[in-house]
Amino acid sequence: GPELKVLDFAAAADDHAQFTISMPKSWNEGTVTFQPYWTVTGTNTGTVVWGMSAVACADNATQNVTFGSIAVTAAKAHSGTSNDINVSAESAALTIKNAAVDTLTYFQIFNDTSASGQTGVVRLTGIKLLYTTDAVNDA
Repeated sequence: GPELKVLDFAAAADDHAQFTISMPKSWNEGTVTFQPYWTVTGTNTGTVVWGMSAVACADNATQNVTFGSIAVTAAKAHSGTSNDINVSAESAALTIKNAAVDTLTYFQIFNDTSASGQTGVVRLTGIKLLYTTDAVNDA
């Protein structure tokens, strides 16, 4: 089977993880949404709420910046079967702070433990990032 590459998020703390991408030129620089894929190694059926924020940095600009506002997903209960994959609903709209063409975008995701009811370690296995384009390609 697949070798699982995961990021573990404790049940009692808002642990954060970051990833960085350069958005395609065809992106319209508007809001994005995300959909997390995750699991729990136990059988607890508690809910998980994911939050994410983002900031973009342009060429020759400082990277010492703060993240923008947080968008969250709806609460989703774990299936109760250890290591079952869970797919959360698409998040609310996420505004990328300083969004512009040819920038590097930093994303920060976390398990919002104040809104979650999961008592086990939550394991993030992947993220789908959804965005709108205004061009047919990046030429």
